[in-house]
Amino acid sequence: MKRLLVLALAATSLFANAQTYPGSKPISIVVPFAAGGPTDRVARDLAEAMRKAMGGSANFVVENVNGAGGTIGATKVAKASPDGHTLLLFHIGMAATPALYRKLQYKPLEDFEYLGLINEVPMTLIGKPQLPANTYRDFENYIKANSGKLNIAHAGLGSASHLCGLMWQSAINAKEAMTTIPFGGTGPAMNALVGGQVDLMCDQTTNTTGQIEAGRVKAFAVTTAKPLSKHKLLKDYPSLQEMGLKGFDLTIWHGLYAPKGTPPAVLAQLNTALKLALKDADFVKKQEGLGAVVVTDKRMEPAAHKAFVAGEIAKLKPVIDAAKQFAD
Repeated sequence: MKRLLVLALAATSLFANAQTYPGSKPISIVVPFAAGGPTDRVARDLAEAMRKAMGGSANFVVENVNGAGGTIGATKVAKASPDGHTLLLFHIGMAATPALYRKLQYKPLEDFEYLGLINEVPMTLIGKPQLPANTYRDFENYIKANSGKLNIAHAGLGSASHLCGLMWQSAINAKEAMTTIPFGGTGPAMNALVGGQVDLMCDQTTNTTGQIEAGRVKAFAVTTAKPLSKHKLLKDYPSLQEMGLKGFDLTIWHGLYAPKGTPPAVLAQLNTALKLALKDADFVKKQEGLGAVVVTDKRMEPAAHKAFVAGEIAKLKPVIDAAKQFAD
């Protein structure tokens, strides 16, 4: 409570001493995906929480700029006027696009000011209900016994399920053991899995929890470094790292960015508002409803956020390059 009060007082001081920002002009949060998806939901919840954090003085609007795996929206923000009125809310694609798109029009680590990480969404490895395996270890043995006969689905190049599938196959050296089947979205991929047309998929809890709870798919493990001991449904499933995949830790995270060159005073206001928003009880509750965990560590700070993304780029690029599954 004391820390929250300090943040609130700091915010009041910052906003009171910077009458020119945000002014009457709205602050646009660009979501590089269609309306209605998980990232769009995060942005709309965050916009309201940041509006409250800035004392209601700022008018936040969410702008959906869909296309090319999020790169169209990200490019728009990278080239926007650096005045604090155009922001980007992007997920793990911020780290994946440098490898997926070989002719990217922006450099993630050079063309943006980092404001802070927002949340993380765990992922789960799931299989069709007809699979004979019931535990991850059983599943590993099943893969070895059926090398070359299995397939893994994903929702399209650059999707959460695509990245998770690549990382997992690389970690278990199973790239030749199964066929990758892309779909035009999570819905069709999940329908194929539930219907038994494909064998397995790795996707975020936002999309898998309901299917697991209903018994329409089998769950084998979570992709976080440690088991999700506080998750009502997934608490008893092991982490892949716990199952022997050393260093495996993959989540779908969201971060907030501004164009390079945005004034330090404006960045400070936005970061303070973001940190207050991440402690807003209503925002936290809404994120939990999406299966997301709101960030509470130092990655709320710009430098730590940027260091985290740099690490994610270094982790994803070799796997994507090796798979040669590019989006352009």
